[in-house]
Amino acid sequence: MTMCWAFLLVEALLLVEINVGLLKKKKSKVDKDYDELEVISIRTMAEETLGEWGGSLATVTYVFLGYTSMIVYCSKSGEILHRLTDIPESISGIFFTFLFTILISLGGTRTTDQVNQWLTVSMIGLLIAIEIVAVHFGGWSGFEGGGGGDWGKVPATLPVLIFTLVYHDLAPVLCAYLEGDLKRIRASIFLGSLVPLLALLIWEAIALGLPNQENQVSDPVELLLSVRWDGVPFMVEAFSLLAVGTSLIGTLLSFSEFFKEQLNKMPIDSPSTQLLLVEEESYTFNYYMNKWWHKNKGSITATAMVVAPSLFVSTTIPDSFSAATDIAGGYCMTMLYGVLPPAMAWATINKKKKKKRGEKLVSISRTKPVIVCMGLIACGIVVQQIIQDFSFLHYP
Repeated sequence: MTMCWAFLLVEALLLVEINVGLLKKKKSKVDKDYDELEVISIRTMAEETLGEWGGSLATVTYVFLGYTSMIVYCSKSGEILHRLTDIPESISGIFFTFLFTILISLGGTRTTDQVNQWLTVSMIGLLIAIEIVAVHFGGWSGFEGGGGGDWGKVPATLPVLIFTLVYHDLAPVLCAYLEGDLKRIRASIFLGSLVPLLALLIWEAIALGLPNQENQVSDPVELLLSVRWDGVPFMVEAFSLLAVGTSLIGTLLSFSEFFKEQLNKMPIDSPSTQLLLVEEESYTFNYYMNKWWHKNKGSITATAMVVAPSLFVSTTIPDSFSAATDIAGGYCMTMLYGVLPPAMAWATINKKKKKKRGEKLVSISRTKPVIVCMGLIACGIVVQQIIQDFSFLHYP
């Protein structure tokens, strides 16, 4: 798990260095103040460094990843809320997703960031409480006997590990939010990635020990949910819901920003619409509504493009969670955040258009051995996943 975290950390650092470089290049060309964040998406990064084919590959992969991730979160949130409230999964998933849709489309990035911080703190507090309870039930005893473990089962867990630890979809938003300050971005990436890593390591330790205490229950989550004290199952469900919610915020925010960037390149505002706003300066209700829609329609349209198809698939296909997780983690994330960053960094080195301007920070994106190593590892993961999927076809 720590090796997977280290691999993804280096990939994230490559990604932010390329993004910040393009941000600085864009700001040097355009001297203009914006009310909203100017986010450079993964598609634009690939197109600027690899050309049109890179932009097309990144677009297809990113869109597929965004929708599969959203399907996972919509489906899982409905399942958790159904256990808590007995409301049907489809209705629960729609309600949960719409709450965050309203937050992001109307609240904006900064408000969403504040809400996400509170949710993250609450999630960490619940995790600590759950771990204390689990330790009380003997959750650390799994290490007493030692033992090697079955390393042959590790490849099958890679899609889930990658899906759990990936945060790279937020990198473009983070770079814009911190205004290209590479030191702060690197610190945020490193410290932020430690939170899910530590949570997974502690939970893994508990999961290895709990089944030894109750032979009749092999799933540690089921064991905690079966505890007679009503507070424990509620804490587990609440923690799961917060984990899904914080993940959904990151994906929905970055995915909607991706579509917003594409919409901004299209001439959406017609002359008749702009003329209507000028003519209706009598400050009527209709004027305020038109002005509000004129300001927020890009964000609302982009968010709707993300949410509507995801909810449709998650509510119509019952078993979409597992399939979407394997596809997103095994292929889309590995391709987008594993293969593409080294390729973009390599292309940036070969162009050699930028000169050092007194920057003393060490640039990972200019270290060829690291780039080659990251690219080979990412390609190896994709090939391994393909072989594994084909092996399942031969053994039904």
